[in-house]
Amino acid sequence: MSSTWSALAGEALEGGTISREQARSILHAPADELLALLDAAFRVRRAHWGLRVSLHVLENAKQGACPEDCGFCSQSSKYESPSGEAPMKSVDDLVDGARRAFAARAKRYCMVTATRGPSQRDLDTICEAASRIKSELDIELCASLGLLTEAKAQRLAASGVDRFNHNLETSERHYAKLVTTHTWKDRVETVRIAQRAGMDTCCGGIVGLGEQEDDLLELAFALRELDVDSVPVNFLDARPGTPLAGYPLVEPGFALRALCMFRLVHPRTDLRVAGGREITLRALQAFALYPANSIFTEGYLTTGGATTHADHQMIRDAGFELELASGEAVPADPDAMKVIARRPSLPQARD
Repeated sequence: MSSTWSALAGEALEGGTISREQARSILHAPADELLALLDAAFRVRRAHWGLRVSLHVLENAKQGACPEDCGFCSQSSKYESPSGEAPMKSVDDLVDGARRAFAARAKRYCMVTATRGPSQRDLDTICEAASRIKSELDIELCASLGLLTEAKAQRLAASGVDRFNHNLETSERHYAKLVTTHTWKDRVETVRIAQRAGMDTCCGGIVGLGEQEDDLLELAFALRELDVDSVPVNFLDARPGTPLAGYPLVEPGFALRALCMFRLVHPRTDLRVAGGREITLRALQAFALYPANSIFTEGYLTTGGATTHADHQMIRDAGFELELASGEAVPADPDAMKVIARRPSLPQARD
């Protein structure tokens, strides 16, 4: 079987595209073939990204009280969940967050609001913060603000936002079982609006939503058709009070196979191992760097995760290096992270 994975890597490196059935075979790779599969994914990852790993920092700019009913999200006002509620942060707070991300040697800082779409006031705050951050720091900016209009997307791009995040989460078929307040196609249209405004697009999903294998494959190929720039792969850590409470964690081996599948379907794409990384992969986290070239650090929107110090150490120990917004590759430096101010600690779980 190792020759099969090598052949798939060779096809991806030559500019070909693997089929859905080939992608399906990756998800079924036997346990004793996992290292060979990871090696094949790494060949593709290394050809396009070298040994570079980029760090991304999330800033929960507006927490909770979201009117949407996404069944996996603890920030929805529809469910009894522990995420809490906080108003929109100030411009100064968002700029300070960017400074901390820059000090942590993050490539990208992403401002996120829990909402159906940005209000005019919230958009004003995000755009002013983006302009100030860009004038001060060499860091890439991402925003995740819900559904967009053409005018709002254009304003974000003009303010200095480089990338917009809006995940498809799963297949269109399965999405309708999880969300009723908007559609999968609404999400696709927001991605296209962001692209038309000139922003890069970050669009991925969550593994472990009770989906079928075909749903995961449908997601991977829908993202390829959309030609997104970045694919974050999350692993569900079901939140109490949501409809998915009690759903089991994804098995570590399957999580790694899923990452390999996404890498071979998206050879050149920025592939990020995202929410649920720590609790799902546990001791196997470093193996995720072989298919993926970026990670979130310092936790997620409402929950904690690995510290920047720990992530620098993992990157260094595994023989990788950091990629900065400038494109420069530098050694990971866990000792330098000890003096960086931390955000308030959060529960060790994922929304």
